[in-house]
Amino acid sequence: MEFFKQNVLLIGLAIGSGIALILPLLSRSAAGVTVLSVTEAVMLMSRKSALVLDVREPDEFAQGHLQGARNIPLSQLDARLKELEKYREKPVMVVCERGGRATKAAKLLKAQQFTALHVLKGGMQAWLEAKMPTGK
Repeated sequence: MEFFKQNVLLIGLAIGSGIALILPLLSRSAAGVTVLSVTEAVMLMSRKSALVLDVREPDEFAQGHLQGARNIPLSQLDARLKELEKYREKPVMVVCERGGRATKAAKLLKAQQFTALHVLKGGMQAWLEAKMPTGK
C-alpha cells in the first residue's frame, strides 16, 4: 500500500499511457467499420479485391476517382442497395471527398448486415495528397 502512495503519479501516468495506446485501436474499428490509411486501402484493394464504393455526387466522381470505383451517391444509396447485395459478405471500401459521407454510408451498410466495411481515412483528398493514381 505504501508503494502506491509513493508512486501515485507514476501509476497514473502508466494508466493514462495505456488508455492513449488503446483509444486509436478502438476508433479504427468503431461500430464494425475499419478506417484505413491510403497504404492500407491499396493493400485491401489488391489483396482482397474489395469493392470500392464512391458515395460522392456524379460530378465529383467525374473529376477523378479511385480506379475501378463504383459510384452510388450517398443520397441514392438506400434506394440502390440491391445493386450491392452480392458484396454483403465481401470487403467494401467506402470513399467520399474527405470521409464524412463515407462514414455515414458505411453505417447505413452496416445496418443492412454488410460485414466487411472499410472507410478511406481522409477520402479522395488523402488519396490525391499521397499522389495515388485516379481514373476518369
